[in-house]
Amino acid sequence: MNRLTVLKHVGGAALVVAGACLPILAQASALDQFKNFVASTQSAKGEFSQRLVKADKKAGNAANGAANNAGNGAAPNAGSSATSSGTGNNAGSTAANNAADGKVAGKLAVSSASTGTFQFARPGKFIWTYQKPYEQVLQADGDKLYIYDKELNQVTTRKLGNALGSSPAAILFGSNDLEKNFTLKDAGSRDGLEWLQAVPKAKDTTFDSIGIGMRDGMPAAMELRDSFGQMSLLSFVRFEKNPPLPANAFKFVLPKGADVLEQ
Repeated sequence: MNRLTVLKHVGGAALVVAGACLPILAQASALDQFKNFVASTQSAKGEFSQRLVKADKKAGNAANGAANNAGNGAAPNAGSSATSSGTGNNAGSTAANNAADGKVAGKLAVSSASTGTFQFARPGKFIWTYQKPYEQVLQADGDKLYIYDKELNQVTTRKLGNALGSSPAAILFGSNDLEKNFTLKDAGSRDGLEWLQAVPKAKDTTFDSIGIGMRDGMPAAMELRDSFGQMSLLSFVRFEKNPPLPANAFKFVLPKGADVLEQ
């Protein structure tokens, strides 16, 4: 999920130039906006909202269980897998926007929203924190991935290695060479966003495609479609591009008394 870098404490002429560039960026294709975002963004932070949508076979069970599963393997789905803006809350998906929490929308079961914060530094460093409805932290320091369940006071660790690869997390947290792992193409306009489709080149990924909704040069939403007929909908707000981060920002500190499971 970034907008144009805010130009502060500059002369009036610079502001005029920056203002003139905004309409041009807004008219750019999703692919152009995304490539510019990746090339110009080394780190970022912000807030997210996530819902899980599942095709309705047992819609009630899907809706009730989706919120519990929203954080499992997320960040988004890492290891399997500042221009501040208030926009993006309504950009995730028409299905999610029009569905009541935890109820069936047509033939879709839509979970209640999971919300939290994120920050990342490329490549492979991030903290993805679920705050509601359950507290969970997924954190990577570039070498290892840590998954902390606060309720269980349990930390699961694994080598990060090539885990990002063709996972959705690579879109935000991976290297700049995304076209090595994904086929990228424009996917038209929808919900006030310009959409990009990313299809993993690897055959062993659980995700069929990833949609990235761009607005003003920044990711505002993502749609993660897996091979099980489920779709995770992510929307981003307060997305700050290249914020100052301390050198130890991604160093994991083991919570007191936590059990550690190595995978």
